Amino acid sequence: MQPLRSFDDLTSLLKRSTRRVSLAVVCGSDEGASRAAVKAVEEGFASVVFVGHTDEVHALPWVENAPKEFVEFLPACDDAEAATKAVKLVRERKCEVLVKGLLHTATLLRAVLNKECGLLADHGVLTHVAMAEIPGREKLLCFTDAAVIPYPTQAQRLVQVEVLTKVIRALGTPVPRISLLHCAETVSDKFPHTLGYGEIKELAAQGRWGEVLVDGPLDLRTSLDAAVLKIKGIHSCLEGDADGLVFPDLESANMLYKALPLFCGAREAGILQGTTAPVVLPSRGDSWQDKFLSIAMAVMSLN
Repeated sequence: MQPLRSFDDLTSLLKRSTRRVSLAVVCGSDEGASRAAVKAVEEGFASVVFVGHTDEVHALPWVENAPKEFVEFLPACDDAEAATKAVKLVRERKCEVLVKGLLHTATLLRAVLNKECGLLADHGVLTHVAMAEIPGREKLLCFTDAAVIPYPTQAQRLVQVEVLTKVIRALGTPVPRISLLHCAETVSDKFPHTLGYGEIKELAAQGRWGEVLVDGPLDLRTSLDAAVLKIKGIHSCLEGDADGLVFPDLESANMLYKALPLFCGAREAGILQGTTAPVVLPSRGDSWQDKFLSIAMAVMSLN
């Protein structure tokens, strides 16, 4: 498989698949989630179960016109029950991807994180992976964590490297290049997150995550621009061509996530990882097209 370098590459690959992935959309009465799910159905790579808000969902014109054989409805008395029912579908492998609709994030996450019947993986770390198609850049860029963990511990950062590597491999990149970000290229006890970067690089070299190149601390430019790397006289195994970025904290990652579409027209997607199945948890400001790309990313991550 050739590496996927754009969202068009990604969706084209999914459209050629002969298998439909089943989506559980929780409270999909908003335009964003429902329209994105129906688009995935129409593109031929998904089927959908709308859980909760069924009367409202039925009335949406794009749902009404969707291929009936690939759309199901499961009623629920309230949002909490809808979240529980949808998580149960995914846990029992009747659905493969969970998609948030018009309900509070906390309500959905309570069901996802339920210790007895939720979706949290054995390592117990929930994190977020974003994917961006940036004009002028020849491949997709993945990064973590723009949404879930404010200040990752070392143990959480190890999981972030693991899930980021997995997502990049699913794009067809056999040896992901992962940069551990900082504002400079030096370790400093003034910035405690840099103190653990050496251990992460050692674990990568020992094969903990398979074939992967990990370096850091590097700043954003030396991670992504070979010319800047050369000017600074820095040697890096990433050669200024990182596939994935691990940010020090949520604030810095979230700022990039919001800045890329605003300043350069980037297209973005994002999913929760660290669960036994991918979870699409879009931002309220995302368009239905953005949510469609997040669904496509989630389906791709199953590969």
